[in-house]
Amino acid sequence: MAEARAERIDPFTIEIVKDALVAIGDEMFVSLQHTAKSTIIYEVLDYASGLVDARGQLITQGNGVTGFLGTLTFAVRSVLDKFGVEGLQPGDVLITNDPYTGGGTHLSDVTLVVPIFYQSRLLAFSACKAHWTEVGGKDPGSWTTDATEVFQEGLQFPCVKLFEAGRPNAALIDLIEANVRLPDMTRGDMEAQVASLRLGERRFCQLCDKYGVDVVTGSIEALMEHGERLTRLELARLPRGTYVAEDMIDDDGIGNGPFPVRVAVTLTGEELVCDFTGTHPQVPGPVNCTLTGLHSGARTVLKAITSPSIPVNEGCFRPLRVTCPPGTIFTAQRPAPVSTYWETMEYVTDLIWKALAPVVPDRLPAGHFLSVCGVVVAGLHPDSGELFLLVEPQAGGWGAGAAKDGEQGLMCVGDGETYVIPVEVAEARYGILVDRYQLDVTDAGAGRYRGGRGCIRDYRAVSDEITLTATFGRHKYLPWGVDGGFPGSRNEVRIFHADGREVVLGKCARYRLRKGEVARLVTGTGGGWGSPLDRPVERVVEDVRDGYVTVAQAARDYGVLVDEATLELKGLSAERTARARGEAGG
Repeated sequence: MAEARAERIDPFTIEIVKDALVAIGDEMFVSLQHTAKSTIIYEVLDYASGLVDARGQLITQGNGVTGFLGTLTFAVRSVLDKFGVEGLQPGDVLITNDPYTGGGTHLSDVTLVVPIFYQSRLLAFSACKAHWTEVGGKDPGSWTTDATEVFQEGLQFPCVKLFEAGRPNAALIDLIEANVRLPDMTRGDMEAQVASLRLGERRFCQLCDKYGVDVVTGSIEALMEHGERLTRLELARLPRGTYVAEDMIDDDGIGNGPFPVRVAVTLTGEELVCDFTGTHPQVPGPVNCTLTGLHSGARTVLKAITSPSIPVNEGCFRPLRVTCPPGTIFTAQRPAPVSTYWETMEYVTDLIWKALAPVVPDRLPAGHFLSVCGVVVAGLHPDSGELFLLVEPQAGGWGAGAAKDGEQGLMCVGDGETYVIPVEVAEARYGILVDRYQLDVTDAGAGRYRGGRGCIRDYRAVSDEITLTATFGRHKYLPWGVDGGFPGSRNEVRIFHADGREVVLGKCARYRLRKGEVARLVTGTGGGWGSPLDRPVERVVEDVRDGYVTVAQAARDYGVLVDEATLELKGLSAERTARARGEAGG
């Protein structure tokens, strides 16, 4: 029926309505940023919002976090599974964060859903998934690295009504406020989400007022068909075959690991098929990922190898097939802990990426620092004496491409269009000083095209009893290079104690910092592409002068000898000279 309606609508109207739907998702996104109370939302943009049709198919998504790509679909389907159309009414707002069946990822990522009725007919849903700074649990900030079951990680919302027919569920709201450490902030973020969803509902109904229901629903179907058609056309251009990749996840945060993970990726010309059979079973610590995260991680690469410019909708993902047995580290079952799920979800993306980078070098670079490198700094503010919670990701280095150097100081693939908290905001709101924020010059990621640099960020405690929780994956297993490119460097946390001790960590939970002590957050360099001996000599000298490559690395990895005092070229190593002569002779 929808296809027939779409055929009767002129293409100009379809295009206008399609763009209006995309604009609604974007307007919802901006609305939440402007009204939220926590920095993880309004500064970092750790959320996603959009529209989903009455069958649970994604219409459009205004996306900040790439790792939420398509997760709104799963949340809406859980609403339909539980309530059906008959159990919903205008004015309802539903809340879910169930990692196992409700389209959730970890408990801190809370999805609100509003059914959109027009002339008493359910036509669509507006939905928003956002990271709440606090959802309770055993740790400040709710996520942690040493949970052993989901019950320790905060409140679970099993797809229930937060508002019913426009009336707030006061008992549920009271329960939330009583179980979180920062009730004013949590409630403020919740109400900002509701306002954003109401805006999406209003704009969708206005669109129906202007063009009529048949035109809007027909245009939605056309939007999805367009997304599917363009995605399949792009897949048809890629080399067919099956490509395999394997890697290791460092540990689970409580002493177990490493854990092998693998994928077999098949490009058929019509579909992208990803089979994760053979991946390690779910683990005792909180790095487990569930089915929603698995699909989201795969969807990210599908967009990357086709066209990121195609508007995000359900049609784009119809050519994707994902297979993985239940109970693996990618498909964990209740009550497995999941609060640092992103460490594993990123491997879903990275495995497919690693398998395909050599065969689609124009679309995928070498491996990058990968981890969100998330931190929670908690303590009592030295001025107010009140609890503060700094929750944020970190930026790092991306891998080199087949014809370009890697990007420097960007968020990881799972975080996408998000940001670190600005230094000025961090110092004004939290009990820390930022002593340093700079690119890290680590001797890693060499290649004909070199990996991009990671970052160093120093947090100095300005009061006693501050704690740090951090999860820096790829601490043991480095970002991979391609075609002879060298691996990148590791992510790590370095603690500088007042007594002179230095402690180096990949993960920690509630690590105690006293006044004046420093937590140095170091993110990795991306992997290189191609042999370092093939990098033009003048480029290496320029890198040394610009501070991207040290004199020692230039000599060791690139075979280029640079005078440390003048930064002028001194000569070439024997290996570099022999290689150049061999190429000239050939």
